[in-house]
Amino acid sequence: MTEDLTPAEAYAAARARNAEQATALAPFREMYEFGLDPFQIEACKALEEGKGVLVAAPTGSGKTIVGEFAVHLALLQGRKCFYTTPIKALSNQKYADLVKRYGADKVGLLTGDNSVNGDAPVIVMTTEVLRNMLYAGSQALSGLGYVVMDEVHYLSDRFRGAVWEEVIIHLPESVTLVSLSATVSNAEEFGDWLDTVRGDTEVIVSESRPVPLWQHVLAGRRMYDLFEEETDHGGRGASRREVNPDLLRLARTENSRTYNPRERRRGKMIREADRERERRQRSRIWTPGRPEVIERLDAEGLLPAITFIFSRAGCEAAVQQCLYAGLRLNNDEARQRVREIVEERTAAIPSEDLHVLGYYEWLEGLERGIAAHHAGMLPTFKEVVEELFVRGLVKAVFATETLALGINMPARSVILEKLVKWNGEQHADITPGEYTQLTGRAGRRGIDVEGHAVVLWQRGLDPGHLAGLAGTRTYPLRSSFKPSYNMAVNLVDQFGRHRSRELLETSFAQFQADRSVVGISRQVQKNEEGLEGYREGMTCHLGDFEEYARLRRDLKDRETELAKQGAAQRRAAAAASLEKLKPGDVIHVPTGKFAGLALVLDPGIPAGRTNGHRGFEHHDGPRPLVLTAERQVKRLASIDFPVPVEAMERLRIPKSFNLRSPQSRRDLASALRSKAGHLNPDRQRKQRSTAADDREINRLRTELRAHPCHGCDEREDHARWAERYHRLQRDTRQLERRIEGRTNTIARTFDRIVALLTELDYLRGDDVTDNGKRLARLYGELDLLASECLRDRVWEGLTPAELAACVSALVFEARQSDDAVAPKLPTGNAKAALGEMVRIWGRLDALEEEFKINQAEGVGQREPDLGFAWAAYQWASDKGLDEVLREAEMPAGDFVRWCKQVIDVLGQIAAAAPKENSTVAKNARKAVESLLRGVVAYSSVG
Repeated sequence: MTEDLTPAEAYAAARARNAEQATALAPFREMYEFGLDPFQIEACKALEEGKGVLVAAPTGSGKTIVGEFAVHLALLQGRKCFYTTPIKALSNQKYADLVKRYGADKVGLLTGDNSVNGDAPVIVMTTEVLRNMLYAGSQALSGLGYVVMDEVHYLSDRFRGAVWEEVIIHLPESVTLVSLSATVSNAEEFGDWLDTVRGDTEVIVSESRPVPLWQHVLAGRRMYDLFEEETDHGGRGASRREVNPDLLRLARTENSRTYNPRERRRGKMIREADRERERRQRSRIWTPGRPEVIERLDAEGLLPAITFIFSRAGCEAAVQQCLYAGLRLNNDEARQRVREIVEERTAAIPSEDLHVLGYYEWLEGLERGIAAHHAGMLPTFKEVVEELFVRGLVKAVFATETLALGINMPARSVILEKLVKWNGEQHADITPGEYTQLTGRAGRRGIDVEGHAVVLWQRGLDPGHLAGLAGTRTYPLRSSFKPSYNMAVNLVDQFGRHRSRELLETSFAQFQADRSVVGISRQVQKNEEGLEGYREGMTCHLGDFEEYARLRRDLKDRETELAKQGAAQRRAAAAASLEKLKPGDVIHVPTGKFAGLALVLDPGIPAGRTNGHRGFEHHDGPRPLVLTAERQVKRLASIDFPVPVEAMERLRIPKSFNLRSPQSRRDLASALRSKAGHLNPDRQRKQRSTAADDREINRLRTELRAHPCHGCDEREDHARWAERYHRLQRDTRQLERRIEGRTNTIARTFDRIVALLTELDYLRGDDVTDNGKRLARLYGELDLLASECLRDRVWEGLTPAELAACVSALVFEARQSDDAVAPKLPTGNAKAALGEMVRIWGRLDALEEEFKINQAEGVGQREPDLGFAWAAYQWASDKGLDEVLREAEMPAGDFVRWCKQVIDVLGQIAAAAPKENSTVAKNARKAVESLLRGVVAYSSVG
């Protein structure tokens, strides 16, 4: 209280208040109805002091306040602020927020397909747009004072992460960087790197959520708390979280209860009372259905809720299930308001397209307060769902995990149906980082007292594993930075080769690699000390035991090599003998489960040895189908024949033989035993060992016996020390190779890329050729392929629609590869041009292999995907939406997204194509106009 202060203390407090009122932070704080958290104040003060900041805080904690303070400072100082986001939807959302606060005249938007007020002092943009501006030396960069990088943890993304590092490295020194990240476990390491490349950077980490999160498991009618708060009995009075024992007991009981049919065979009939008790138990622990879950949450006041389902089809099915169940979450007034908003937002969509887009089914769900949200939806539809959810007019959303990537859609509750998802290659458990990202949506600041994360009970659920996911709040930030062709020509053009190499060495990827080298180097030093001790242990007074041990190893290695050669020769001989078998041959299977007499029904020789993928061949050898003397029909493998096999006899197989008929098998097996049961297979004579006649082995044995250490009484003791020495020396060399591999890795990759570009005449020393300047304007995964197509005039003479089809192959990637079905292609010139593009890619692919540029490491050109060519051609040819989507078998949202990416690359091609004696630039602009219509043209800025 102020009356308790001394005059001096009161004076000091007054001065502190006056000093704070004089800062830019004071008026900024008054713009918000709520008080700022300590981490927000700390970050804002650091910004005002001229420092860069890295703010790592949980989802929903309000770290964007720090980014908005950077906007405030820029406007106050008469400078510019660029606010970057990883996805267009986030850019659109942040643009709308800033326009509401500062007015449309002061805020602009730049994304791949939108440009609004590009000269404004505050511009919201995707990170790629800023990267392109930096390489192009855009005039818009003049006067730039602040750059906010929202969701900066995206630099871990294996496909796009490099862009974040490019921007951080290449921003002018005068620009203050504000990095906003989810909670990552190595924030200090990332902050150290920012400090190195950007100067003084303050790292502010907050791990406390503004709204407490409660974790639950819903099993049957009961909602179990995941954790049970227990008082620490150590006397400190603190509490720790223990997994709920009731939940552990349920898991043990349920997961151990399996039906055992043998019990019935043993006569242990389950009594009716036991059955009834089991039925009652099961009635309490079923996995609730989707409508049931929403009704339960609604009854307990836990809506609005987001249910994460890792499948687009699953999200749509969930909405339908709720509609069929008669679920209604909105009253008549809310239904009317929903209809008004939806009709207003979709007024630009032609009525003939509404039916194709499933508008009326979608609207029915919205009116009831239920919706899906996934990347396959039309962007306009997704934005309407987001708006209605934030307004409280949609109370249950079924979404894929893409919703968790920064979109501002907080809920009171988050439901996870499963803890497993398809990662593109296999079904895998979600990681602690993914779990944190998903459940971070629960709890609305300023609205909810607490948030709730609910996991649905599934058979096999391990509460301990779930507690581990829920208890691990952070995940490490790992760089995915790799040089690209476009990056190489842009860097060399601006800085020359030597300086470019040095710049790439400052990447976070190299920073992390160098730090890991420190630990490996320490291990190498320890190993070298150990080697010295082992060397002493194997010292022999009779001679050089290291030399003697080397002779022993050489002898052992040679014997092993010969043994492997012998085994390979036996396998080859066995495979060759199998290829000679014919139906009707009687053989003796030498080993395995079906060893003994057998009749060959089918020799099982593979029809082909090539799988059609880039010339790769595989051959498993013959797999004969046989009938054994015990009437079993089995397909054998080469492992059953370690030695060659010969036909001992012939037996005619009746034409009426049916291998599925037990009687047929019995009759033929009987004939087999009668015909050949008395025959004994030829025993394989043991061959003389090749080692006995090997000159190298004889030489080594002679030298070994002649060595002075051979007669030492302690020879075997010394040998044991020598073996340890050798193993440790081998491990040490592997570590040294790892150090060599991690040191200058980025620079070495850059050198290989530069060498290839020099070979193709894109670079000549420090000079960028005209070809290189064209490549510098082409951004994307297949930048070099696009440039080569322009150089070889592949697209000359194509119509705008045909050009759109060809360019689609540079951007499209099918969600699931389907090599069995060839994609439908436009005929004529477009088909020929697409074929030529694939041939050029093949040439580049061979060149990359020659220069050791590895696609598996994220560098190089993937094969162009022709799967969207027909859809792009049809749409650019003014075909109707219904026809295009039906033939493409693609959701509207995916179709729109791929069209916009094609439009983006067409714009780059229009800028990069020759201006004289070429139709490509003109037709690229016409193709953009042809594609930018209907659903593709609907503005996503509101």
